[in-house]
Amino acid sequence: MELIQETPELSAYLAVSEAIDHDHPLVRATATLLRAEATDAYTYAKAAFEFVRDTIPHSQDADDPRVTWRASDVLARRTGICFAKSHALAALLRAEGIPAALCYQKLDTLHGLIALRLPGGDWTRQDPRGNKPGVDAQFRTDREQLAWPVRPERGEADSPVLYAEPLPAVLRCLREAADRPQLWRTLPTDF
Repeated sequence: MELIQETPELSAYLAVSEAIDHDHPLVRATATLLRAEATDAYTYAKAAFEFVRDTIPHSQDADDPRVTWRASDVLARRTGICFAKSHALAALLRAEGIPAALCYQKLDTLHGLIALRLPGGDWTRQDPRGNKPGVDAQFRTDREQLAWPVRPERGEADSPVLYAEPLPAVLRCLREAADRPQLWRTLPTDF
């Protein structure tokens, strides 16, 4: 699948926003810690991916009722669904000058992931959702290894669009939900 930038300017995928607040002190401090062990952009990106995937539980897997949506809140509270975890990973990547986009899959509801662009490379999608039995998302730049392969026969689809900002419907449901059970009832089901 060819990935398509929604915004032609690469700078849009490095920008600070309300959800991807990579200018926040906690995001900056986390990026600094991850960078200390990295030798280049690839090892930093892989470390940031594994940090979000492995140290921030998916709130459904952890049965955590809290809803987060801003990258700094995801890092502070150590919880989030796929969209929130994607915001956190995008912020950590952008904090170090690595362009990061938000991507979506249409499954039962929308599923959020990211794409990144390493120096000299093409966009590659990564899924920081969090692994569990039956889910084995890995950081790969040679091919995708996402949490959920789409099944077109069930009406599932990948969107090829790379968004600089979260979809408005995604951001609205995250911001308005009092808790995860309410969020589950209001998740968007299409792009």
